[in-house]
Parts: sequence; C-alpha cells; structure tokens
Amino acid sequence: MAAPQAASRMHHHHSRALPRRAPVCLSVLIALAASATVVSAQLSSEDYYDASCPAALLTIRSAVATAVLLDRRMGASLLRLHFHDCFVQGCDASVLLDDDAAAGFTGEKGAGPNAGSLRGFDVIDNIKTLLELLCPQTVSCADILAVAARDSVEQLGGPSWTVPLGRRDATTASAFLANSDLPGPTANLNGLLNAFANKGLSTTDMVALSGAHTVGRAQCKNCRARIYNDTDIDAAFAASLRGSCPARAGGAGDAALEPLDGSSPDDFDNGYFGNLLSRRGLLHSDQALFGGGGGATDGLVRAYASDAARWGSDFAAAMVRMASISPLTGADGDIRVNCRRVNN
Repeated sequence: MAAPQAASRMHHHHSRALPRRAPVCLSVLIALAASATVVSAQLSSEDYYDASCPAALLTIRSAVATAVLLDRRMGASLLRLHFHDCFVQGCDASVLLDDDAAAGFTGEKGAGPNAGSLRGFDVIDNIKTLLELLCPQTVSCADILAVAARDSVEQLGGPSWTVPLGRRDATTASAFLANSDLPGPTANLNGLLNAFANKGLSTTDMVALSGAHTVGRAQCKNCRARIYNDTDIDAAFAASLRGSCPARAGGAGDAALEPLDGSSPDDFDNGYFGNLLSRRGLLHSDQALFGGGGGATDGLVRAYASDAARWGSDFAAAMVRMASISPLTGADGDIRVNCRRVNN
C-alpha cells in the first residue's frame, strides 16, 4: 500500500500555495506536469464513479473474488488481459472486441499473442452485465479491466494500489499492433526493454512487471524451444518439464500447461525472481532478465529476489503507469454497453 500513500502525499504537497519567490520551482513543476501527461492523459482519481455508480468498485471486486475462488488461475488471466489491452492502442478495451465478419471488422483476439490463450472474457462480461443493471452506460470496459487486474493481484496475495479511472472504450482495434507491440515468449533482453520503452515504461517497470509471471501458466509450445535448446537452464528443471512438454511440435502436447513459477504457481510472491537466479525461468523471455554476468537487469532481479516489499511497491507503481498508457478520456471513445462490440 506504500505507493498510493506516497502519491497522496505528493498531491497534498503540490496543492499547497507556492512561495512567491519560486520561479524556478514553478518551471520545474510545469515541466514535470507536462512530462506526466505524456503517459496519463487526463485520468481521474479512484473516486471517479462515486457519484455516478457508487457500487462500481465493490461490484468488480466481488466478481473477481468469486472468479478467482472458483479458478485460481483466473487471477493471472485477468491481469494478462489488462496488459494485452494496454500495450495495443493504450488501455482502451480494444482487446475485448469480437471479430465481426459481416461488418468487415477484425479485432485483436485472433492475433498471435492472443489466439487460444487469452481468457477471462466471460468474467468481464459478467461484471459488465451487473454494472449495466446498476448504472447503465456509465462504467467503461477499459476501467473494468484496470480494476479487475488490481483486484486479481490482491486476491492472489499480492500488493494493492489505487487505480486512476476515467478511461473510455475504443471503437477500433488492431490485430496488426497486437502482433507487433506485445513482447513474445522468445524475446531477448533488448527486445523486452524496447517493447516497454516504446510504451513509456522504464527498465525498472519492465523487470517489476515481468514478476507478474509469479502466477499463471504457459503453453508447452511457448516454452518448448527453451527447455530443449537453451543452455542457460537448470538441467533438472528442463528434464522435469520435458516429461509433460514433448519435443515434437503440432501434437496435443502443444497446449500442455506449465506453471510460470514452479515454486509457488498461484501465489503472488517474489519466487519468480529466485527462480531466475537458479536458471529456472520457464520462458526464454523470463530468463533473459538474468544472465548472472552483470547484464543490465541482473541487479534488479537479485534485489527483488531478496526483497519482496521492494518488488511489491515497484510492481504497484509500474501497474499504475501501465494502466495510464494512452487512455481515451473526455469526449474520446465511448462507454460500451457490451464489452464485445461497439455501440450501435
């Protein structure tokens, strides 16, 4: 909870009257404000729906808690849904739009990183149905994704944070950008750093957010090359995975699920980083964060492996920044009635 408190302290500090002899401070503040708006257009505070839909956040939290109780893996799925939304056109719920052949519309669900692996759409639909009954056309699908991601992490025992709200929903989607902007499981360190830098996220943000792989599963086809070909992998770990993930591509084994964090598959802890230190990252893109030879992110991985609180607070701050990528606000976009299609 450290990050939100820090944020509110900053807010109170800025709201005090500036001393008269502060032209330099003022210009610095203006510069800071300008740089901040690059990422977080004009999102509002978490009380955004307090008047228009007072039960909105409680409704989302309850639905997420139930979904995670029924299927613990769903927490990771909802978190990933938000990530795959924000990295494509910004956090605008474009990822939720279904293909519509009759209208000649192609959404993002069939893109390489999403097809056959994104899940949790039904949970979002359930939340949207409840919210439409309570307060019609008020809460955006994009805000639902951002809040559900936070609530999922909390349900799995991870940190919490204050989610800025006020996103509106896109009327377009881009399968092309989904294929180009989402980092893949075979990415190397430079590829990861570039993918995140392109979204205004730092090296620290990238490493902290990668720790989301402390929960969730990956399909055999996405870790096969690593467990059969990579050399920077613990031999016993690779051998244990080969038992359930066959070398031959194209068979039923492709979809076999492996935990991203074998040490504690459904607990939101810093075990992921300890795994990297012992060469037990499941994906090539996981182990890419730690080589042990003094690479750009080795120090951060070591720090997070030994200090769960530091990782938790960096993760929360990075989630707020990710949730603020190019949102549609004000009169832009729409508030969808059905998250799967644009309004008529």
